[in-house]
Amino acid sequence: MMNIEDYYCLSLGADVEEKLPFTAFHYASGVLVFYVCGHMFSFFDCDNYGVITLKCQPERIEELKVEHSSIGKPFNMSPKHWIGIDAATAPDDILRELTRNSYEIVKAKYKRK
Repeated sequence: MMNIEDYYCLSLGADVEEKLPFTAFHYASGVLVFYVCGHMFSFFDCDNYGVITLKCQPERIEELKVEHSSIGKPFNMSPKHWIGIDAATAPDDILRELTRNSYEIVKAKYKRK
C-alpha cells in the first residue's frame, strides 16, 4: 500500500507539475493534480487519499478491472478514458505501472514540438 508521501508522480520527469487548481471550490480544495505538457494525468484528494484517478487506454480498462479489484471507476472523469485506483489496496507495482502509463499517454498526446 503506497501512502500519499510515497506517490511518485514528480519523479516521472522534470516536465511534471503539481498544483491544487480547485481551491476556489470547498469540496475540491484539497485535490492535488499532476500535469505533463499542461494536461492532467493523475489526481487525488489530499484530504481523503482513497482513489487516485489516472488516464488509461480504453481497450485496457475492462481487463484491468477484472484482474485487479483495486481498480474501478474514476472520480469525476469519463470512465471511457480514466480509471480510479484504491490507494489502500492497490499493489505498489500496479499503481506505479499505471501512473507511468497515464503520464506517457498524456505526454505523447500533448508533447510540444
